[in-house]
Amino acid sequence: MFAITAARIDKDDPVSGLQAGERPDPRPGEGWTTVTVKAAALNHHDLWSLRGVGLPADRLPMVLGCDAAGIDEDGREVIVHAVIGDPDAVGGDETLDPRRSLLSEVHDGTFAEKVAVPRRNLVAKPAELSFEEAACLPTAWLTAYRMLFEKAGLEPGSTVLVQGAGGGVAGALIRLASAAGHRVYATSRSEDKREQALRLGAYAAVESGQRLPEKVDAVFDSVGAAVWPHSVRSLRPGGRIVTCGATSGDAPSAELTRMFFLQLSMVGSTMGTRDQLRRLAELCARTGIRPEIDRVLPLARAEEGFTAMAKGELFGKVVFTV
Repeated sequence: MFAITAARIDKDDPVSGLQAGERPDPRPGEGWTTVTVKAAALNHHDLWSLRGVGLPADRLPMVLGCDAAGIDEDGREVIVHAVIGDPDAVGGDETLDPRRSLLSEVHDGTFAEKVAVPRRNLVAKPAELSFEEAACLPTAWLTAYRMLFEKAGLEPGSTVLVQGAGGGVAGALIRLASAAGHRVYATSRSEDKREQALRLGAYAAVESGQRLPEKVDAVFDSVGAAVWPHSVRSLRPGGRIVTCGATSGDAPSAELTRMFFLQLSMVGSTMGTRDQLRRLAELCARTGIRPEIDRVLPLARAEEGFTAMAKGELFGKVVFTV
């Protein structure tokens, strides 16, 4: 089968580690099955893998990709849940399994004509969603769904800040939060991305670090060190930061005095469960909410998508079709 693999690790030039070519067809073990991939979405996770984060050199070559939608062995249209873990490990939540992984970390990923996955990781694709739209959901959109509807503890009508408009999780948060009735502020260093955030439903978009006109109930942050002080200072007393990443670094000042004096809280969030993916897909089908797609490319041109992501030239998802 044709696939896009990580052939070598390069922290400074990750895209140079890509290799396109033939790989052996997957051979699913007991409890696993094979999905014929129709569309697969690119994530920052794939770039980090090429830098060696979560993917050591001794596992190479590794087929990249976490997200996919396709056809299972019974002819059903399905979405692949990317978390490989024990659903019974900690209270029925596979994301809490300390031995969990994502596709493309231990097991070959979705940037291929076929992918092997546990049968329980398949979610029915609603007919209302295209394969390209459905492929965008399992990582960035699922992460945003869990942050917003499980971790934030918000009621409709709350006020929120989304840091770093333009990223996949941030874009999903803007669209989902605004649809849920929240007043959404978004930040970006790019004027173009601020304008696009408004188009997605943000109430206002400001330059990164700029003071907001009001304090917010919750901040959603995947950026980390570069925006942490702004995130903390943007919260009302009793507010909450929900963090899912640290693309600018993970060692910010803790701002402990402000945290305890204003009784702020910080909650970490990683991916989501299979059931949450199912509900997210149904939400999109019933409401008409759709992922923002920057570009669709054939899998053979995957390097173009990786390069655009590495340069920060995207607003929305890159989707590869097979």
